[in-house]
Amino acid sequence: MLYSATINVMVKAARRAGRSLKRDLGEIEHLQVSLKGPANFVSLADKRAEEILYQDLAKARPGYGFIGEEGGTREGSDKSHTWIVDPLDGTTNFLHGIPQFAISIGLSREGTIIAGVIYNPANDELYIAERGKGAFLNDQRLRVAGRRQLNECVVACGLPHIGRGDHEEFRREMTAMQERVAGLRRFGAASLDLAFVAAGRLDGYWERNLQSWDIAAGLIMLREAGGTITDIDTPGDALVTGNVVCGNEYVHGELVKILRK
Repeated sequence: MLYSATINVMVKAARRAGRSLKRDLGEIEHLQVSLKGPANFVSLADKRAEEILYQDLAKARPGYGFIGEEGGTREGSDKSHTWIVDPLDGTTNFLHGIPQFAISIGLSREGTIIAGVIYNPANDELYIAERGKGAFLNDQRLRVAGRRQLNECVVACGLPHIGRGDHEEFRREMTAMQERVAGLRRFGAASLDLAFVAAGRLDGYWERNLQSWDIAAGLIMLREAGGTITDIDTPGDALVTGNVVCGNEYVHGELVKILRK
């Protein structure tokens, strides 16, 4: 398929960083099984991938700002455009050799996400979306699932772990959700959860306390696939609040009713 120059730049950067991550994934099983060894190795892999992304994107679009999970905000001379990047979403999965992780690149123009790329190098799945031009997985057009019965829906969620999030709040939400849906899933990479909803693999998804780089690319992916995504507690922008709920229009509305009780 023919994509815009911007998408081609994003895809090229994601694939190059992906090759680096895939090589590093192959090394994890050879590391000594200790917290220090693998954790430090993954941190280096993360930073290496972000630097590749920064170099490639900055070379192709000099002056654009850059927000990365590892390196923070790098101001650019062009104040209208900002790359929002997670070089390794699903770090814990990566650390354990679980092939559910991704590179996520969103492009913001004056505060609005206009393009997104999510790439899982472990299985070579490449999701792309551009404002007004649709969302695609490996060149196949994406559309959110059309289910309208919540008891037939599979819904993904975040799962707060030690030292993170409000565990009691999540238990209340999960209990309420378990009574209404066909299945709950926790995959461990927010960008891919959003992409899976866009692809119709999941019917809905909610998670709290995310960062902009977790959400940016998935947000446009979902909208271009016909989905609805908002903040959990208000009709506001999930990219700002970090609290995400999404699905097709009907499922989104039903999930919101459950979560706001």
